Amino acid sequence: MPTLKTIAEFDHQVTGVTVTPDGRIFVNFPRWTEDAPISVAEVLPDGGLRPYPDEEWNAWRNETAFEKSLDQHFVCVQALYADGRGSLWVVDPGAPGNERVLPGAPKLVCIDLASDRVRRVIPVPPDVARQGSYLNDMRLSPDGKTAYLTDSGAEGAIVVVDVESGVSYRTLAGHPSTQLEKDVIVEVDGAPLRRPDGRQPMFASDGIALSNDGATLYWQALTGRSLYCVDTALLGKDTPRERREAGVRKLGETHVSDGLLMSGRDTLYLTSPSDNAVTRWTDGKVERLVQDARLRWPDTMAEGPDGDIYVTASHIQDTYWFKPGAPAAVRTALFCFSPESAG
Repeated sequence: MPTLKTIAEFDHQVTGVTVTPDGRIFVNFPRWTEDAPISVAEVLPDGGLRPYPDEEWNAWRNETAFEKSLDQHFVCVQALYADGRGSLWVVDPGAPGNERVLPGAPKLVCIDLASDRVRRVIPVPPDVARQGSYLNDMRLSPDGKTAYLTDSGAEGAIVVVDVESGVSYRTLAGHPSTQLEKDVIVEVDGAPLRRPDGRQPMFASDGIALSNDGATLYWQALTGRSLYCVDTALLGKDTPRERREAGVRKLGETHVSDGLLMSGRDTLYLTSPSDNAVTRWTDGKVERLVQDARLRWPDTMAEGPDGDIYVTASHIQDTYWFKPGAPAAVRTALFCFSPESAG
């Protein structure tokens, strides 16, 4: 198996990671079980963090909710995406604690990497980021014109954003492919993962990936094992619902997964929280690529310019959601490995 290398360790829960073509690394910290002091940060060469793009965008706190504008500050950032076109995209579902969506908070924030300044904010309106929704992860079409996001909330869906106009809409909402699978049990450390009241993680469409030509979108529910895809041409707003749904294809059975990544070499990777691993989808089957006890709940992946895969360990099972008495903050980490060393 490839060797897992520690890039940085954090005092707060990390979820997303992305790497730019010139090797800059960015991570984010959602406000799930704590009022995180930084939402988006650049990882410095020594492993330190720099609030990004600046301290003011990261200045929102629960106790300052009525003092800081929700549309000009990060509220509960879930994911990041460097588009290879000079921009960093930030996905803010605007739902601290993964609960109530704060009015005006859901948004996509586009940051210019050359100037380290916010270039644009695209609000996601309440008819798209509904109460009970949770915008999770994002991919951008190769031409930069269309963003695709998963909604892992109560009614799973794919959210499509026209980048030029800023118009967004929900699609495949309620379709079986975007919903959690009720017969799937999420296990970690060899046992079902449960909250004190007996609930397990219940997340719909979560991990998302896009083929390098932009023609095929892939996704999977976290509480699920079925991997799906659809031609992006069918996700246009004017495509009849029946035609779109008929175009959804089930590729096969995988495992509980929180993140997907399509590499530059057209290899689809999946995180596997149940066994602290990362796998790849090869010829219609899952192949375990790397497994390490330090990968407690591997969450999000990104590919570096040299082909190395970066992956966050978000330690969801170690939060007080599942371990009563645990501190609000949990120590997490960012790792990387070379898939080429796996042969």
